[in-house]
Amino acid sequence: MNGREREALTMRHSEPDRVPVQCQLSVGHIMLNSGYKPHEIWYETEALADAMVALALRYRFDGLLLLLPGRPRNYLDQQAASLKMEEGGYWIHWKNGDKTWFVADDFPIHHAADPLRPMRADFDHFDPDKDMGEIDGYLGYVWNVLYHMQEVPEKADRGILRAGHIPDYMLDMFDAVKKRTGDSLSLHGSIYSPLTHYFELFGYEKALIGFLTDPGKAHAVLEILTENVLAWAHALVRKGVDAIDHSSAFVAAPFLSRKMYQEFVVPYEKRVNQAIREAGCTVYTHTCGSIGDRLDLLVATGTQGCDTLDPPPLGDGDLERAKRDFGRQLFFKGNMNAVGLLDFTTEAEVVQEVKEKLRIGMPGAGYILDVACAVAPHVEPWKLELLTPLAEEFGRYEPVPARADP
Repeated sequence: MNGREREALTMRHSEPDRVPVQCQLSVGHIMLNSGYKPHEIWYETEALADAMVALALRYRFDGLLLLLPGRPRNYLDQQAASLKMEEGGYWIHWKNGDKTWFVADDFPIHHAADPLRPMRADFDHFDPDKDMGEIDGYLGYVWNVLYHMQEVPEKADRGILRAGHIPDYMLDMFDAVKKRTGDSLSLHGSIYSPLTHYFELFGYEKALIGFLTDPGKAHAVLEILTENVLAWAHALVRKGVDAIDHSSAFVAAPFLSRKMYQEFVVPYEKRVNQAIREAGCTVYTHTCGSIGDRLDLLVATGTQGCDTLDPPPLGDGDLERAKRDFGRQLFFKGNMNAVGLLDFTTEAEVVQEVKEKLRIGMPGAGYILDVACAVAPHVEPWKLELLTPLAEEFGRYEPVPARADP
């Protein structure tokens, strides 16, 4: 049984041969352990695809999340002017006067040449009927949502993504990874929730205040941004991803109340999740922090799985309780202590953490072994190399056949 088959069964709550293993690697971890330079990982589709697949094979993962969309072809050659080394990192200077700071263990930081270029839209003066067509002009939005870069070339306009008008290169990442893996790994596409787009468009403080001061405008914006998310989700489904990670990282307590979750999250995520399911694809929700008091609301969005169910100290995820109360509606991915994995110094500590999660997660199937929420940049590779052998030993649903005598 290969990883793709193993995860397909697990996400349908059926027993595979063993518990699957799939960890989301931070970009910093990929940069530190791939042999590629940070700007190559960030701006070259083939480099990132090669790095992700190489690490997935090294760690023997059963699946792989496509972290970023494909990049414009030959973007660095066409747009970069120079690279300047400094202590701790380096700058790429762009032909238009912008510059980007790169370090080996974190996201890059982009600086626009024009200091007056607005990072975010002004919620108070934003008109959803008129201004949505220019949202690509806000660097904080474009850099922090789906695109994760400073501009989106070959796009029909500066507004939301629309079906039939998505630049071809954005889907190149799937092709590059599929070329390297065939049908051996479960390939997961990544979308960002309407709420995430909303927060990055206005900035978190102004966006939250907008819920209170003008909820009608907030809903109008979320309605339009939902169409944006749907366009990308449908493109990924048509491309052939095995599942979609619906990233909704900012819905946990105490950042967002249950009441706000019900009003500003559930209706829009439900539309997205329902559309993905109707298209024949699996969808699960990636969220962070303390969600123990709102798993029922997560179920109400129509999602089929929960990633990452952060345990303390990052959240309040209780895998045993979550499986007991919602194991029929949701599969679970994660719940390993990400902070612990970073701090552990012995193999015995990793073994204990993994065995405990397998003990709780594997009964009744519907569990994928993973950290919560992503593997930190400086987690040593030897720790990740232990996970699949441990799943093979302690997470097996079928007994290992007896070896015949020679």
